[in-house]
Amino acid sequence: MNDFLNQVILDNPVRDYLILIGVLLFVSFVKRYVSKGVAAVLFRLVRHWSPQIEEKDFINLLLRPLEYFLLLVTFMLTIDRFTFPQVLNVHIYNKATLQNITDTLLSLAFSMSIIWIMLRLIDFIALVLEKKAELTEDKTDNQFIIFFRDFFKAIVFIMGAIAFIRILFGPSLVEKIIAGLGIGAAALALAAKESIENLIGSFIIFFDKPFRVGDNVKVDSYQGTVEKIGLRSTRIRTLEKTFVTVPNKKMVDSILDNLSLRTQQRVAMRLELGSETTPDKLIKILDNIRSLLKNNSNILPGFTVNLHDFTKDTYIIQIIFNTYIIEGSQYAALRENINLSIVRLLADHDVKLPTTSTNVTLNQQ
Repeated sequence: MNDFLNQVILDNPVRDYLILIGVLLFVSFVKRYVSKGVAAVLFRLVRHWSPQIEEKDFINLLLRPLEYFLLLVTFMLTIDRFTFPQVLNVHIYNKATLQNITDTLLSLAFSMSIIWIMLRLIDFIALVLEKKAELTEDKTDNQFIIFFRDFFKAIVFIMGAIAFIRILFGPSLVEKIIAGLGIGAAALALAAKESIENLIGSFIIFFDKPFRVGDNVKVDSYQGTVEKIGLRSTRIRTLEKTFVTVPNKKMVDSILDNLSLRTQQRVAMRLELGSETTPDKLIKILDNIRSLLKNNSNILPGFTVNLHDFTKDTYIIQIIFNTYIIEGSQYAALRENINLSIVRLLADHDVKLPTTSTNVTLNQQ
């Protein structure tokens, strides 16, 4: 038996091959349980960040990356005691041998497992922040989380790409690429000037918060509801139900009216009465309109009802009042109610609105 175990095949004894196979089989069977245990321990360390996160959600995020990492590390530690067979160590390309290529592939696989775990950790942090953002009414926090999740993932991918280049081509090429980026960055920044300005505008929107997702805003000639704040632009659903994309730079630089932040709504009306209206009727109409506004619970104190001006044909009554913030059909119903009440007042006092008439005189000869 010992002779069989000590028999050398491809520069390594059979015993080492059997140990490698046994260790890999054992780890393959227990990797799920070990990975769940490690993930459970990590979850207990971060559980206080967000009690709303369940343990199974955290384990599901890290389970597969940890299984892959555990199996790969076990294989690398076990294979390290092997002697690479000289008969297989052939030259593949230039000075690269099969052993060099194998070591490179293992390094790439190890780096990939680390990147995979980092990406899943970013997803977990984003999940924690999303749970906290759901407790607030502000929907901008959700956009903010998505933005920074993608931003940090992009950084991890860039770092992974640099690590892959270093493994494949050595540190000298990485230094040349970094030096070249310093020169190319200026040209790239000049070519992407507007994109960079819009990106900076998105940061200003996220931090300064002049508006949020769901706010009703007016910028230039566009008015509507903000549906999404992106890295480059903001999407607005207009009153005509069209979908307008406005660059973030314009949203920051233009005069923006956030209608959702109004504390009151102002209504200004102009009522014209015919010149045949007597002063007594005019005074009664003014008093009745004031009583009408005073008795309406939706109208705030401090309204104005006065004889603003008059001409040879009309008396002009100015009506200005503020209401609580009521949108849509309720606001339209309030305006309709006030207008109908004023029409009834005019009818009760037999006061007519001015009309345009033309008198034609025919002279017969």
